[in-house]
Amino acid sequence: MGVKKFFKDRSLKVPDGSVTKAAELTVRESIWPIALVTTLFFLWGFSYGLLDTLNKHFQNILDIGQARSAGLQAAYFGAYPLASIGHAAWILRNYGYRAVFIWGLCLYAIGALITIPCIKAKSFAGFCFSIFIIGNGLGSLETAANPFITVCGPPKYAEIRINLSQAFNGIGTVIAPVLGSYVFFNFSDEVALANVQWVYLAIAVFVLLLAALFFLSKIPEITDAGMDIILVMYDDMAYQVQETHANADEKPFIKQYKLFHAAFAQFCYTGAQVAIASFFINYAVSTRPNTSDSVGAQLFAGAQAAFACGRFLGVVIMKYVRPRLVFLAFISCCIIFMIPAIALPESMRPGNSPVVMLFMVLFFESICFPTIVGLGMRGLGRHTKRGSGWIIAGVAGGACVPPLTGVANDRHGNGVGMVVPLLFFVAAWSYAAAVNFAPQYVKVVDSFGEAEIGLQGRDVDPEVRAAEIANKPKESVEEKTATDVPEKA
Repeated sequence: MGVKKFFKDRSLKVPDGSVTKAAELTVRESIWPIALVTTLFFLWGFSYGLLDTLNKHFQNILDIGQARSAGLQAAYFGAYPLASIGHAAWILRNYGYRAVFIWGLCLYAIGALITIPCIKAKSFAGFCFSIFIIGNGLGSLETAANPFITVCGPPKYAEIRINLSQAFNGIGTVIAPVLGSYVFFNFSDEVALANVQWVYLAIAVFVLLLAALFFLSKIPEITDAGMDIILVMYDDMAYQVQETHANADEKPFIKQYKLFHAAFAQFCYTGAQVAIASFFINYAVSTRPNTSDSVGAQLFAGAQAAFACGRFLGVVIMKYVRPRLVFLAFISCCIIFMIPAIALPESMRPGNSPVVMLFMVLFFESICFPTIVGLGMRGLGRHTKRGSGWIIAGVAGGACVPPLTGVANDRHGNGVGMVVPLLFFVAAWSYAAAVNFAPQYVKVVDSFGEAEIGLQGRDVDPEVRAAEIANKPKESVEEKTATDVPEKA
C-alpha cells in the first residue's frame, strides 16, 4: 500500500450529501465503531470525576470558598457551547465524526499539558484556563460521540446503546475520586500538587495515542446533509426518518421545538447533576460525623459507583420498557430523594441518612443525560448533526448551576444549598412529562422505537438507493423543497 493510498483511505472529509451503509448498520456491524467511541465516554467520565475531586482539593490548598471553587466547573462546562455549536459543529458538518474525535482529543491533550505549569505556579486562574481548553476538547468529543452512538446501528436500540456507552462514563467517574482520595488528600500540599501534574501528563500521553488510533481506524461516517436542500433526499439520517414515517425533519431547523425543549432539559438536568457532584464531598463532610475530606472522596466514589450501576440497570430495563417511561421514573425519583437530602441536615439528627439520600439521587441520575440525548435526536433527520450540537450545548448548565449552589452553600449551609439543584431537576422534568404525555412528542419517539432498520441485515448499496430516490415523483421533491427554501432564505 502506497503512502498516498494510505492517507486517501483515511481521509477525514466525507461529503455530507453522500449515502453510506451507516444508515442500516446491524447490531453486529456496529460493535467495533461503538466500542472504539465508548473509550471516549470513559475518558471524559474520568476527567469529570477528577474535576469534582480537585474542587475540594483547591478549596483546601488555596483557602477559597465553595462559590469561587465552582469556577472550575464554570470553565469546564462553559466551554461546551463554544464547541458544540461552534468549532466542533463546523468540523462535524464539513468533515465528519472522525475528524471531530481527533480534534477533540488533541485539544484535550493540549489542555492537560497546560495544567502542569499552572499547577506549579499555584495559579487557580491559570488552572481554570487549562480546564477551559480541556472542556473545549471534551465538548468536541461529546458533540460527535453522543449522536454517533445514537445513530450507529438500529434506531430501535438507540437509547440502549447510548446508555450502555455512557455507563463506561460512570466507571470513569468512580475511578477518579478513588484515585483522588489517595493521591490528593493523603499527602502534603506540595506532594499532592506534584501528583496532580503527573496525572495530567499521563492523560495527555494517553489521549494523543487514542487520537492516533482514531486516525488509523476505519469507522462508518453517518451523513445528514445539513441544510442543503438539494441533498436532502440522499442522506443517511433523512433515510431513517423516511423509513420510520416520523416526518419530523420536514420542518426547518428553527421550528424543531421538541429539539429545543430537549436542549433546555439538558441544561437544567446537567446543571443539577454537576452541582450535586461538585459539592458532594462538602456535603458529606458537613452532614456526616467524623468524616474527613479523604473519606468524603471515597463516599463520592461510592455514589459514582451507584451512578454507574444505575446506567447498567437502566440498559437492562430499557430492553423491556420504553425508554421514555424509564426516563420519567428515574428523574421523578431524583426529585423525590432530593427533598429528604435537603430536610435531613436541618433536622439536627446527624448520621448516614443525608448521604444515603444523595446516593439514591446519583443512582437515579444515571440514565437521564444520555436518554435526553437519545430522545431529543429522534426524528431530526437532516438536522441531526446540527441538532445534536444544541443538545450538547445544554451541558452549559454545569457552568451556571454550581456557582449558584456554591453561593447558597456558603450562606445557608450545604443542606439548604441543595434547593438550587432541586429546582433545576423540576424544570428538566417538564421534558420527561412531554415525551410521555404530549402526542406530538410521543408519535416521533415511538415511531423510531418500533423501526426495523438494521435488524434484518439488509445490505444497502448507496448507488442503488440514490437511484431509487432519484426516481421518486418529481412533484414530491419539489413540494418538499418549496417548504424549506423560504426558511433558508
